[in-house]
Amino acid sequence: MHLIADLHGIAGEKLCDADAIAALLRAAAQAAGATIVYSHFHGFGPGQGITGVVLLAESHISIHTWPELGFAALDIFMCGHAQPHRALAVIEAALAPDSRTIQELPRGYAVAPLSTREKS
Repeated sequence: MHLIADLHGIAGEKLCDADAIAALLRAAAQAAGATIVYSHFHGFGPGQGITGVVLLAESHISIHTWPELGFAALDIFMCGHAQPHRALAVIEAALAPDSRTIQELPRGYAVAPLSTREKS
Protein backbone atom coordinates (compact mmCIF):
# COMPACT_ATOMS: atom_id res chain seq x y z
CA MET A 1 0.00 0.00 0.00
CA HIS A 2 1.20 3.47 -0.88
CA LEU A 3 -0.22 6.38 1.14
CA ILE A 4 0.19 9.98 0.00
CA ALA A 5 -0.71 12.35 2.83
CA ASP A 6 -1.04 16.13 2.85
CA LEU A 7 -1.31 17.40 6.43
CA HIS A 8 -2.47 21.01 6.92
CA GLY A 9 -2.75 23.32 9.91
CA ILE A 10 0.26 22.01 11.85
CA ALA A 11 2.01 24.27 14.38
CA GLY A 12 5.09 25.59 12.56
CA GLU A 13 7.50 24.76 15.38
CA LYS A 14 6.71 21.06 14.92
CA LEU A 15 7.92 21.18 11.32
CA CYS A 16 11.44 22.63 11.59
CA ASP A 17 13.35 20.30 13.94
CA ALA A 18 15.06 17.69 11.75
CA ASP A 19 16.06 15.50 14.72
CA ALA A 20 12.49 15.43 16.09
CA ILE A 21 11.00 14.67 12.66
CA ALA A 22 13.60 11.92 12.13
CA ALA A 23 12.72 10.34 15.48
CA LEU A 24 9.01 10.61 14.66
CA LEU A 25 9.29 8.89 11.28
CA ARG A 26 11.51 6.16 12.71
CA ALA A 27 8.93 5.56 15.48
CA ALA A 28 6.20 5.49 12.83
CA ALA A 29 8.10 2.85 10.84
CA GLN A 30 8.54 0.74 13.97
CA ALA A 31 4.84 1.07 14.84
CA ALA A 32 4.01 -0.17 11.34
CA GLY A 33 6.18 -3.25 11.83
CA ALA A 34 8.64 -2.13 9.15
CA THR A 35 12.39 -2.77 9.08
CA ILE A 36 14.50 0.41 9.05
CA VAL A 37 17.51 0.19 6.73
CA TYR A 38 18.76 3.80 6.81
CA SER A 39 17.46 7.33 7.29
CA HIS A 40 18.59 10.80 6.33
CA PHE A 41 17.02 14.18 7.15
CA HIS A 42 18.02 17.68 6.13
CA GLY A 43 16.90 20.92 7.77
CA PHE A 44 17.05 24.06 5.64
CA GLY A 45 17.93 26.35 8.55
CA PRO A 46 16.35 27.85 11.67
CA GLY A 47 12.59 28.09 11.28
CA GLN A 48 12.69 26.51 7.84
CA GLY A 49 11.45 23.20 6.51
CA ILE A 50 12.83 19.70 6.43
CA THR A 51 13.14 16.99 3.86
CA GLY A 52 13.87 13.43 4.86
CA VAL A 53 13.47 9.77 4.20
CA VAL A 54 13.46 6.54 6.17
CA LEU A 55 14.46 3.69 3.88
CA LEU A 56 12.76 0.46 4.79
CA ALA A 57 13.25 -3.13 3.76
CA GLU A 58 9.54 -2.77 2.86
CA SER A 59 10.13 0.51 0.90
CA HIS A 60 10.14 4.01 2.49
CA ILE A 61 8.58 6.92 4.38
CA SER A 62 9.45 10.41 3.19
CA ILE A 63 8.47 13.89 4.37
CA HIS A 64 8.77 17.47 3.20
CA THR A 65 7.69 20.28 5.53
CA TRP A 66 6.80 23.93 5.14
CA PRO A 67 6.52 25.43 8.66
CA GLU A 68 5.55 28.85 7.29
CA LEU A 69 2.46 27.18 5.78
CA GLY A 70 1.84 24.65 8.56
CA PHE A 71 2.05 21.94 5.91
CA ALA A 72 3.70 18.52 5.66
CA ALA A 73 3.69 16.22 2.62
CA LEU A 74 4.24 12.52 3.37
CA ASP A 75 4.81 9.48 1.23
CA ILE A 76 4.39 6.14 3.04
CA PHE A 77 5.01 3.10 0.87
CA MET A 78 5.17 -0.35 2.47
CA CYS A 79 4.83 -3.90 1.28
CA GLY A 80 4.74 -7.27 2.99
CA HIS A 81 3.26 -7.37 6.47
CA ALA A 82 4.09 -3.74 7.31
CA GLN A 83 1.04 -1.56 8.01
CA PRO A 84 1.36 1.98 6.59
CA HIS A 85 -1.86 3.18 8.25
CA ARG A 86 -0.23 2.57 11.64
CA ALA A 87 2.72 4.72 10.61
CA LEU A 88 0.37 7.50 9.50
CA ALA A 89 -1.53 7.33 12.80
CA VAL A 90 1.70 7.85 14.78
CA ILE A 91 2.70 10.81 12.61
CA GLU A 92 -0.73 12.44 12.81
CA ALA A 93 -0.90 12.01 16.59
CA ALA A 94 2.41 13.85 16.96
CA LEU A 95 1.86 16.62 14.40
CA ALA A 96 -1.86 17.19 15.16
CA PRO A 97 -2.92 18.62 11.79
CA ASP A 98 -6.19 20.55 11.51
CA SER A 99 -7.00 18.75 8.27
CA ARG A 100 -5.61 16.10 5.98
CA THR A 101 -5.95 14.66 2.52
CA ILE A 102 -4.97 11.01 2.11
CA GLN A 103 -4.66 9.05 -1.11
CA GLU A 104 -4.39 5.27 -0.93
CA LEU A 105 -2.70 3.61 -3.88
CA PRO A 106 -2.65 -0.19 -3.93
CA ARG A 107 0.67 -1.28 -5.48
CA GLY A 108 2.50 -4.45 -6.33
CA TYR A 109 2.04 -7.82 -7.88
CA ALA A 110 -1.35 -8.45 -6.26
CA VAL A 111 -2.86 -5.45 -8.05
CA ALA A 112 -4.28 -6.22 -11.49
CA PRO A 113 -2.77 -4.01 -14.21
CA LEU A 114 -5.06 -1.51 -15.92
CA SER A 115 -3.82 -2.64 -19.29
CA THR A 116 -1.61 -5.34 -20.72
CA ARG A 117 0.85 -5.20 -23.57
CA GLU A 118 1.40 -7.95 -26.07
CA LYS A 119 4.88 -9.38 -26.21
CA SER A 120 6.53 -8.81 -29.54
